[in-house]
Amino acid sequence: MSKKKIMIVDDDQEFLDEIKEVLTSSGYEVVTINDSSSTFEMVTKVKPDVILLDLNMPTKSGFEVASELKYSLLTKHIPIIAISGYLKDEHYISLMEICGIKKRIEKPINPLDIIAKIEGY
Repeated sequence: MSKKKIMIVDDDQEFLDEIKEVLTSSGYEVVTINDSSSTFEMVTKVKPDVILLDLNMPTKSGFEVASELKYSLLTKHIPIIAISGYLKDEHYISLMEICGIKKRIEKPINPLDIIAKIEGY
C-alpha cells in the first residue's frame, strides 16, 4: 500500500513545517506550498491525494484556489480540507460549499484531527 500524498497550502511557514513533520512521521508523503498563487500549477505536477488548504491567504484566497481546483477536469477529483480560524462563520461555510469543500479543520489544530480527516477520504 502506497503512502497518501498530502499537499498543504498555507502562507504561515512555521505552521507548514509543524504539520509536515507530524504528517511525515505518521507515514504520509507531504508537499507544502506557502504561495497560493502557484497552487494550481503545483497540484497538477504533484497530484496529491488530499489538499489541506488555508482559506485566508494573501495574493489568492483559499476560496479562489478551491474554486480553480474544483472547476478543472485535471483536479476536481482531489478532496480539499479547509483550514482556518473562522470556520464557524456562516458566510465561510456557504462559500466552502460553493467551492466544493466538504471537510474543515479549525485553527488551532490538533494533529490527530488532521489525520482523522485525511483518513476519511
